[in-house]
Amino acid sequence: MRLFILAHDEARRRAIEAIKDAPEGYAVKITEPTRNLEQNAALWALLGDIAEQVEWYGKHLTPEDWKTILTAGLKRENRVERGIDGGFVILGSSTSAMSKREFSELLEFAHAFAAEHGVNANEQP
Repeated sequence: MRLFILAHDEARRRAIEAIKDAPEGYAVKITEPTRNLEQNAALWALLGDIAEQVEWYGKHLTPEDWKTILTAGLKRENRVERGIDGGFVILGSSTSAMSKREFSELLEFAHAFAAEHGVNANEQP
């Protein structure tokens, strides 16, 4: 697999050449850039603040739990299914596959949730 970041004319030229030279049946996929490390760090810092400061139906949840809840709340296309040994599992989209734009939407959603619940966000990853 070859990956080209279309950041300048030379990268575009090389991508075009790779497409011309690719064997029949190969596929090309053009996608938005995925989330970056700075966005990821900002989300985890905020999730930590939410986990420490928000009591959710009588208990404090982990940052990982909050990531699942907020992602499900943002996407609104998730399903709940029964788990293998009982209980329920939320099925939905992964944050690792989100574009920078989608991840920014998740960060905004998380900040709005935090503000509504009086969370004092550190803002430091």
